[in-house]
Amino acid sequence: MKIAAVQMVSTPRWADNQASARALLEQAAAQGVELAVLPEYFGAIGARDTDKLALREAPGEGPMQAFLAESARALGLWIVGGTVPLATPDPHKVRNTVLAYAPSGDCVARYDKIHLFRFDNGSERYDEGSVIEPGNAPVQFSLHSRAGQRWCVGLSVCYDLRFPELYRQHAQAGADLLLVPSAFTYTTGQAHWEVLLRARAIENQAYVLAPAQGGRHETGRRTWGHSMLVDAWGSVQALQTQGPGLVVGTLDAQHLQQVRAQLPALTHRVLK
Repeated sequence: MKIAAVQMVSTPRWADNQASARALLEQAAAQGVELAVLPEYFGAIGARDTDKLALREAPGEGPMQAFLAESARALGLWIVGGTVPLATPDPHKVRNTVLAYAPSGDCVARYDKIHLFRFDNGSERYDEGSVIEPGNAPVQFSLHSRAGQRWCVGLSVCYDLRFPELYRQHAQAGADLLLVPSAFTYTTGQAHWEVLLRARAIENQAYVLAPAQGGRHETGRRTWGHSMLVDAWGSVQALQTQGPGLVVGTLDAQHLQQVRAQLPALTHRVLK
């Protein structure tokens, strides 16, 4: 099954980002892709953390969710919107939420980012917890390809990547593919992005697809990019370094079976 990570350099304006995302999704559909995944904050990257509050949507309503549903339906794709700011009872907080849509346009899964990024090196400072309310549960969903293959897909977001226990729960649930929509900073991405993605693939014997924000944003923020597909052996199958674009690759059920049979590490676990 062909899949794609969509890399973007989102602006603070939803209308611009919507147009960019749709054009890339159309390119993916034209290449025979069945699953396309957008990066974290695909709808907007503002100058301040609080800019997310103005874009918050009620679950099941709002322009970003409508866009994802309509695009999935019109293009015949599974689309994972890699994240939407969903409203909470607290007017000063949102959930940073991944939503998965079937080709019918139906939303089939919701995952709220559990781990919230905080970083301060003296010149860069981020604190997602100031405006984001964390989730508390892992989420997987089943995807049936056009060829009839069932794939178990585990959801995560960006900073989650540093917490292997989340991905181990996905593996225990039978995940074949781990999604990591992200907006890694240039600083942390340059140091840790690829090694973490490859480690999650290797230790859980699953494909990892990681669409990212990648470039210099209008606000001055710089994101690392390097969206990639990693196979279950830890090999990078496809990569987009910087700028908008697609990372297209293929999920191979035989490859997964071969890796898991040759080195059955998941069955060798002792500590639970």
